[in-house]
Amino acid sequence: MKKKFAMISAALISAAIILVGCGSQPVEEEKPAQQTEESAAATEENTENNETAEAESEEPEPLSEREKNYYKPVAELPQLDKDAPKPGETVATIHTNKGDISVRFFPKYAPKAVENFVTHAKEGYYDNVIFHRVIKDFMIQGGDPLGTGTGGESIWGENFENEVTFNLRSFRGALCMANAGPDTNGSQFYIVQNKDIGDDAKSQLEQIRTMKDEIAFDHPEAKLTYGDIFPDEVIDEYINNGGYPSLDGSYTIFGQVYAGMDTVDAIAEVETNSSDKPLEDIVISSIDVEEYK
Repeated sequence: MKKKFAMISAALISAAIILVGCGSQPVEEEKPAQQTEESAAATEENTENNETAEAESEEPEPLSEREKNYYKPVAELPQLDKDAPKPGETVATIHTNKGDISVRFFPKYAPKAVENFVTHAKEGYYDNVIFHRVIKDFMIQGGDPLGTGTGGESIWGENFENEVTFNLRSFRGALCMANAGPDTNGSQFYIVQNKDIGDDAKSQLEQIRTMKDEIAFDHPEAKLTYGDIFPDEVIDEYINNGGYPSLDGSYTIFGQVYAGMDTVDAIAEVETNSSDKPLEDIVISSIDVEEYK
């Protein structure tokens, strides 16, 4: 996962976040430098006819089952449930030499990622593993038993697919799968630490707020407005409490810190080398998984 500036252009949002994997629009051909009025009118008419014919002849590709699940309006935002976790809910406490970090999980939306992390944690896979990559005002990353960022595997011994939904977002405190590209999840994870998305990103989110009724994605099997994807609650959370909105749609979010963000912030403050590796080892001594009481 490369560091990105937390910025979402309203004009590019459909390409950057929503229309992942869809083809780009053709570039309009440059017209001749000089034209008579008659030739210009004829050219314009031919162009319109060609565009209409192309539009009528092109049938959009059917959505896959995963795309159908992805292209749905926000139905709930469980990360914003301030009363969570609830009794009986599975939680985990990550014990580090900088303090504890407590997280809850979202198996409804990311069942494989939750199973993978919880099983690894229970079996001690993460014991004595370091946070090998730390970038202040971005995230802290760990889960690689080699401590280099190149190792680790899932409980199934092979990579597993992304589980992405607009109901889970890259808010501050989000627990997410780190990977080397789409559908290459193994054991590595990161926690979003950024406290402030910055004035530019805030301005662009406010612009998106004004576009809530405009169509962002249009397909015979799914239609979404900007408001379906960025309801006020999402925009307000990013603006008021931080996170990294440009990561939405690219990584699996499967948990949320509910206690211990002070520890996450303390880890983010450590001195690092040119590869973002802490100069002092930040170690996960163990992870306890239990039912919340």
